[in-house]
Amino acid sequence: MENIKYKFIKGCLWLISLLPFPVLYAFSDFCYLIVRRFYRTKVVRENLRSAFPEKSEQERKMIERKFYHQFCDNFVEDIKMLSMSKEETMRRMTFSGLDEIKKRHEAGQPMHFLYLSHFGNWEWISSINYRLQPWCTSGQIYHKLSNKVMDQLFFDLRGQYGGVNIKMRDTFRRILQLRKENKNYTIGFISDQQPKWNAIHHFIPFLNHDTAVFIGAEHIARKVNAFMMYGRMSRPKRGYYHLDIIPMEDHPATLPENTLTDRYFQLLEADIREHPEMWLWSHKRWSRTKEEWLKRQGEKEEKE
Repeated sequence: MENIKYKFIKGCLWLISLLPFPVLYAFSDFCYLIVRRFYRTKVVRENLRSAFPEKSEQERKMIERKFYHQFCDNFVEDIKMLSMSKEETMRRMTFSGLDEIKKRHEAGQPMHFLYLSHFGNWEWISSINYRLQPWCTSGQIYHKLSNKVMDQLFFDLRGQYGGVNIKMRDTFRRILQLRKENKNYTIGFISDQQPKWNAIHHFIPFLNHDTAVFIGAEHIARKVNAFMMYGRMSRPKRGYYHLDIIPMEDHPATLPENTLTDRYFQLLEADIREHPEMWLWSHKRWSRTKEEWLKRQGEKEEKE
């Protein structure tokens, strides 16, 4: 039944994806009127208030409106992925800095890690594999969704360009397997999520919060000597995105631990402050506080 449901939903979305962009964006504008009123408005407003206490209420409302427009555009743009041709995809999603990856490949460094974020339309970035072939293959770490149909849909969308999908829980083991293949891989890590309590090992100042962060990308990079990069996304105009790949470090193990993690969040915060509407404000990013984490650590030590 799940398979039948998936094929039916994907078929319906594929038919919708055949509509031209102007029609899809008109639908996005209509969705905006509904979504802005009912979808996690309290979460969005509290996140904006706590992240930007220096801004006026009017300024935060403007960011909120722009964010919901971006959010609805992401929705129709992701549907459009189902039928976009290779040529149109490459015209609408562009990249710079790929020569830095090729340079390390030619120097014999097979693993390249790219820090990404929930900024702009991150799903379109998986089309980077079109640009990297034939000298490199892309991969992306993904977190399994609770809804099986949506999980399969996004799994297929992310893999349709020929890249490798890697389950988050299998990241380290899978990357070690890929390294043994003696091929070149560029792996994207969307690292701005909130870790679970048992995965918290590091806090940093980020958007006016003491923030729990993932350190996995840097930790693995130190083990496999991966070239580390940061992806800075911009939106030249509606329906077009650009990712500028910025080199961070060739040999991560030579730096003090957490240096690259801290640097990633500094770069991300600068991008968010410049274009706050492009970040995903609808998730409860700061629900796990340092105070609560320290309390849990103390209770754990007492039990031991």
